[in-house]
Amino acid sequence: MIWNSLRTRLTLLVGIAVSLAIAISAGACFMIVRHQLYDQVDRELRHPSDLPWLQRSCGPDPVSERPYGPPQSTQIVYGDGRPTCYLGTALTITQDDLTIAAKGGYHLHNGTTTDGRPMRILTQGVGPGMAVMDAKPIGQLQNTLRNVALLLGVVSALGVLGAASAGLLIGRAALRPVGRLTRAAEHIAETEDLGTRIPVQGGDEIARLGRAFNAMTAALAGSRERQRQLVADAGHELRTPLTTLRTNIDLLLRSEQTGRSLDPAAKERLLVNVKAQFAELSTLVADLLQLARGENDREPPAELGLHEVVTAAVERARLRGAQVVTDLTPWYVVGGAASLERAVLNLIDNAAKFSPGGQVEVTLEDGRLTVRDHGPGIPEEELPNVFERFWRSPSARGLPGSGLGLAIVAQAVQESGGAVHLANAPGGGIIATIDLPGNLTRHSESDKSS
Repeated sequence: MIWNSLRTRLTLLVGIAVSLAIAISAGACFMIVRHQLYDQVDRELRHPSDLPWLQRSCGPDPVSERPYGPPQSTQIVYGDGRPTCYLGTALTITQDDLTIAAKGGYHLHNGTTTDGRPMRILTQGVGPGMAVMDAKPIGQLQNTLRNVALLLGVVSALGVLGAASAGLLIGRAALRPVGRLTRAAEHIAETEDLGTRIPVQGGDEIARLGRAFNAMTAALAGSRERQRQLVADAGHELRTPLTTLRTNIDLLLRSEQTGRSLDPAAKERLLVNVKAQFAELSTLVADLLQLARGENDREPPAELGLHEVVTAAVERARLRGAQVVTDLTPWYVVGGAASLERAVLNLIDNAAKFSPGGQVEVTLEDGRLTVRDHGPGIPEEELPNVFERFWRSPSARGLPGSGLGLAIVAQAVQESGGAVHLANAPGGGIIATIDLPGNLTRHSESDKSS
């Protein structure tokens, strides 16, 4: 419907607001003009200063308006009912006039002559049982007020039309960026083209909304690209173990179907290979789930001892056969215990894999965790790629692994507000460094001591 349009509502609101302002201004202007005109007439109404002369000059009959001199009528009204004494045209006497003649006081009001002409009348008591009515004609004044009212009405009508036009123009100009934003959103909804951008100018709320929309679509595009890349990389990595599994299982099935039993040693090697491929698939799927988890799937952060987390990871690595030497000092951080332990374990496993038979040195001091191996190291040009998903050094393609371990490390450290980087260590090997913000003591302990 038409009222559902924001532009229509904005135009209507602007029109109503301006129309009210014009109506109030026109009404105020009319009242000011009316007050000034009547005030001028009231000042011109004179009060009799010589009552005896007025009594001698007035007569029992009204006098027609004089052709020369200021048009004005005066008459004396008696409270005891005596005939009125006229000096000019006859004025219509009201009960208020008789009351002032009887009791005194004064009264300014609009009245008429007996023949119906409008007059401005001042009735004022001047003695016991007597009042004087001075009057001036206001026909021309009322005509002027009618003309002023008509003029103000026309101006107000033109103002309302102008306000409606201005509201329409303002609505179009103000909502043009909103229209672009709406068309962009509709285009994205129809085509799923997250590359659509809205041109943004200025620094007002609409511009901020446009920038926020562009940032949102850019984030969505990046998220979709990462998802697409993750699916593509996962499919590529899953293809090799699945093909190997299928080949091994086909060999086992063919031997059973043809009745040609495999050599026990060969069959054992096939089964061991199948088990290894299943283990590799399980590890890959677990890594993928770890990387793909969203904000709501993360474990709630809590204060924990990083040295305790590192100790637990080291124990698990030793159960896998790694030779680990530690030097740990207490350090307390806020983060997820499981994700940080997984990150430390991945670093130790990676170090043990590239330095078989060698020791892995794990050190924690003042919030800096270092894991060093004594392997061949990594070429300098490959170091920027080590935290990318599924990236593996050409020299490590023959070793087990999915290329997701260091990506999981980077994600876990980033979630805890820290930073991680790898570098070639002096004397050979790789040294991995994790920096996490924290304290030497728990907050709860420091609160108790204070």
